[in-house]
Amino acid sequence: ARKDKKTNPTELAALEKVNTALLAGISARSAGLTKDELEEIKSLMLLTSKPVIYAANVADSDLATGNELSNTVFEFAKKEGTRAVLVSAQVESELAGLSEQDRKEFLDALNVSEDNCGLKALVRIAYDTLGLQTYFTAGPTETRAWTIKKGFTAPQAAGVIHSDFEKGFIRAETMTYEELDKAGSEKAMKDSGLVRSEGRDYIMKEGDIVLFR
Repeated sequence: ARKDKKTNPTELAALEKVNTALLAGISARSAGLTKDELEEIKSLMLLTSKPVIYAANVADSDLATGNELSNTVFEFAKKEGTRAVLVSAQVESELAGLSEQDRKEFLDALNVSEDNCGLKALVRIAYDTLGLQTYFTAGPTETRAWTIKKGFTAPQAAGVIHSDFEKGFIRAETMTYEELDKAGSEKAMKDSGLVRSEGRDYIMKEGDIVLFR
């Protein structure tokens, strides 16, 4: 970038950092850019500035602890300031045809759980890396999961369903999945005073179950 009166100093600093990094064979996301600098060069859509997750595909016998090659992947991810996860295509293929009970027994035999490896762990890490979370709406006939950005207020979350919901937002009747699972029913939640009435400033939490008014 040419340094003149028209050049934004923040943009110039970002470009210089990125140029230095790329010439050294380092990705743009590892160039040490500030939040403002990232925003200034967002329009460039640099591939190496995108968030990255590394998935190390291993044999079923290595799913619990990994192996020498997967350890190298994890070390590389750490140096880049990103994350890695162990997956086994072999295991995922076998899990697809098993019942819930059989899945648990199969994973127990491998000394792993779906929460700390595999596709579920990959999805969870992906959501976290992208700054996303999920909330639910539930009715007599269906339950829906909605993806929103972390930090969304209740009206913003309602707007993901329909813009009219955000404009006409009054309140959000909210409960947590954990409390609902423990109570057993919506009625039990209400009887126990566990259903909250949240206003426009409420920041949505992962796993909220919401009825917008």
